[in-house]
Amino acid sequence: MRDVTHDAPAPARRSFLKHSGALGAAAALSPALAACSAGPESTNDTGGGGGRNGTLTAVIGYGNDGSWDPTQTASAFCMAANHHIYEGLLDTDPLSREPYAALATAVPGDLGGTSWRFELRPGATFHDGKPVTADDVVFVYERILDPGTQTLAKGFFASWLKEVRKVDARTVELVLKFPFPDGVSRLTLAKIMPKHVFSRPGAWEEAVKGKAIGSGPYRQTAHHPKSNTTFEAYADYNGPRPAAFRKMNWLTIVDAAPRVAKISGASAGAQIADNIPYANIGQLEKGGMTVQGGSGMNNLFLMFNTRHKPFDDVRVRQALHYAVDRDKMIEVALKGHGKPASSFLNEGNPSYRPARTVYGYDPDKAKALLAEAGVRGLKVDLLAVNVSWIVDCLPTLKASWDAIGVETTLSPQETTAVFTKMDQKQDYQVVAAASNPNQFGLDADLIMRYNYGPQNLWMRYARWADAPVARKLFEDMDRATKEPDADRKKAMVQDYIDVVAEQAVLYPVVHNELMTAWDPKRLSGIRAQPYPGINLLQAKWV
Repeated sequence: MRDVTHDAPAPARRSFLKHSGALGAAAALSPALAACSAGPESTNDTGGGGGRNGTLTAVIGYGNDGSWDPTQTASAFCMAANHHIYEGLLDTDPLSREPYAALATAVPGDLGGTSWRFELRPGATFHDGKPVTADDVVFVYERILDPGTQTLAKGFFASWLKEVRKVDARTVELVLKFPFPDGVSRLTLAKIMPKHVFSRPGAWEEAVKGKAIGSGPYRQTAHHPKSNTTFEAYADYNGPRPAAFRKMNWLTIVDAAPRVAKISGASAGAQIADNIPYANIGQLEKGGMTVQGGSGMNNLFLMFNTRHKPFDDVRVRQALHYAVDRDKMIEVALKGHGKPASSFLNEGNPSYRPARTVYGYDPDKAKALLAEAGVRGLKVDLLAVNVSWIVDCLPTLKASWDAIGVETTLSPQETTAVFTKMDQKQDYQVVAAASNPNQFGLDADLIMRYNYGPQNLWMRYARWADAPVARKLFEDMDRATKEPDADRKKAMVQDYIDVVAEQAVLYPVVHNELMTAWDPKRLSGIRAQPYPGINLLQAKWV
């Protein structure tokens, strides 16, 4: 069991990965959570076929045993669930990412200033019946901004947010270090949690394990790691997006075949599923399901251990990227639902332009770079997460590297196991995994800070943060964050992404499309997301 507390930075780093699925040790239902939970529902319960009193059953292709602490988590399942359980001062539309008032009564009218004031929604209460107050808001933001507390959310706020002040019992003021309009969309990442619950000793560890008490439209009723999590409509919710389903049962099924089987056929046990394999799209559509995709940042990336020779040599990292036959990977593994990475950002991002270094398929150049680096007879043990579509891509990686004389061994493992090895600072060579920063937002500053930065988890895994080129990169990132002119900021971001591309320490191979399937005869208002998970805040029974 992980020991995650606010003053233990190493375990805390471990707790907020991984949005590609299952990082996080399996945790038994804590006594405190059990006390506030109803009994578990069957993982096969579909609630008698929908309708006003039916249970919506969803299948999520990622683990539910990652951290549930909203200030730390990057787990696809947990983040998606938390959007239904918790609220921020503002929340954002899952596709456009436009902010809307959630716990706050309004979006600030002037985003160009250095002070934003928010009044809390009258009558808002947490799921234990206690009122939401300014003290709860300050409590969460102080945790995020605390220099001695290691949280994922710190990387999204600390560069621009100075402090959060209580004005009165129902009013707070956010004080910015400099004007930062992009920050307003990030407020959804600071989910407001009850101080009276999570300020108690050991409460943050309980949050990691699955304890969730928010003010959102759904309350968590039971949580069973590696099995399912259940929800019910919160009767006293008075916010903008009320629950449409009396109960929900979210199943975690990481393996593709049983996930597809759960939503297939006349006796399907679920009405919606994410992470649909491309090979099953036609089958599901013939069975009457709607299958739609969302294109965004979702990618397979390679991350190198720069302390393990010869991967400290940029030429070796570049060689292994040039060697990959991306077109074959897209054709064979992704069935055409992907594009070769031509920047760290995907082509649809507002700040995208092709990077100065684009890794087209060039095995001769790959061989030349290895020879120039003096590397012969290289053997690579490729550590990979077992997310289904990543596993489908691995044979192409192996064939590509074998073709340039690099003897490649594939080692796919559970996501938990992969990142636990790095948390424990075990040696490794190269990791292949899935990533999608779009679940946090669309702005390039946020995306790059999620992956790069002096205190960043990923850079510690790659063991690169102390390199001179890395220190210069971090300075360039800080300058771009503070730049007030939007066009100039965009150009500065694009310039430092050129450095990221050239260095290839952590860099995408392909960006792919994520597929969601649902029964249109049962559900309406569903929109396929370009990042893992589902959002049912605007969905309803047909």
